[in-house]
Amino acid sequence: MSSVPRDSDAPAAAPRHLPDPTREYDDPTAKLVGRLTRLSFPIWGMFWLAVVHALIFASDILVPITASVLGYFLLNAPRRWLARLGIPDGVSAALFTILLGALLVLGGLALADPMYAFVTDIPSLIEEGLAELQGPGGLLEPFARAADATNEAMREAQTSDGEAPPVAVEVVNEGPGLGGSVVTLAPGLLSQIVLSVVLLYFLVASGDLFIQKAVQVARRFEDKRQTVMTIRTIEARLGNYLGAITLINAGLGVAIGTAMWICGLPTPIMIGAMAMALNFVPFVGAVVGALVVGVIAFVEFGTVWSAILVFLTYYALTSFEGQFVTPTLVGQRLRLNVVAVFLAVAFFAWIWSVMGMVVAVPMLIVVKVVCDSVPRLRRVGLFLGDAEGFLPGAARLDEPDTRASKER
Repeated sequence: MSSVPRDSDAPAAAPRHLPDPTREYDDPTAKLVGRLTRLSFPIWGMFWLAVVHALIFASDILVPITASVLGYFLLNAPRRWLARLGIPDGVSAALFTILLGALLVLGGLALADPMYAFVTDIPSLIEEGLAELQGPGGLLEPFARAADATNEAMREAQTSDGEAPPVAVEVVNEGPGLGGSVVTLAPGLLSQIVLSVVLLYFLVASGDLFIQKAVQVARRFEDKRQTVMTIRTIEARLGNYLGAITLINAGLGVAIGTAMWICGLPTPIMIGAMAMALNFVPFVGAVVGALVVGVIAFVEFGTVWSAILVFLTYYALTSFEGQFVTPTLVGQRLRLNVVAVFLAVAFFAWIWSVMGMVVAVPMLIVVKVVCDSVPRLRRVGLFLGDAEGFLPGAARLDEPDTRASKER
């Protein structure tokens, strides 16, 4: 008789839920996936470092492109309104670009001479201010005397040791100076402005072409509808923010120019224009403007209290605008995390300098709208919002949409 093997003699079968380790090592695809999984963190780290380096390296071309895209979203609503009146998109684009170009040219011609004089006077104003502070009766007079006494003691010690006294060398700076640097940078800035305006014309003249392409890329009807709603939300948010901020900054410039004229400072028109431009930069613009007018007031009047009064006047007006005017007109529609805004301004200032600080908040608005529209990124959008926009359980907002999409 042949012996029938019993169940106890048969080898135990491996559980089905556990993978076979020998098969994993024999499959080259599994080996490659495993290696990529272990290297995912350094690969992503190198990828983002490369992205940041590319943003810095290509800033001369990316800054005007970013400004044009933001302008395209801003001008889409008035372009559609003109299209409903029977005006073609090309004519609307030409009208917008001509008005923008005329505004830039007229503004540049009107402010060219005062701006050049103002910029070239800044180094002399700083030197005069330091001389006043270090002179008799100045706040820095004791420190200046201590520095002179230290230098004199060092000379006497060197003379007593038999060493030759140091020879005073006068360093003459024959560089272009601050005004010359501005003139040197003007061609590059002008080329970026021309590129931005021309690209803006083609974007506006294309109408809804890019929106239609974005809709065609989406596969499902729900994704197509969500894409259109996201783009319309970006247009509305950017229009509300940039339109309101431009009007607010213009009013602030008029108020600060009038206040500086009452205080007796020179070139109040230029100071008002400077205040309007600097107020587009969150956090930093108000402090820089207040310091500049404080230095001008100190040189003009020669007293520290006058400079402090002018500094406080400028800063009080900007603080009133930032704490009351802007939250009233913009805050209900635009709720952003202050920390996120500060980090965005600091990051774009690092990679794109002053223009990066200007476009930081509009780009943050675009990122937040996109994150709010994509279920997987809603947690990021929740973080970018302020405390008033927080809803208990909002971190699970993407779950119903995911379940609904699976059911469909």
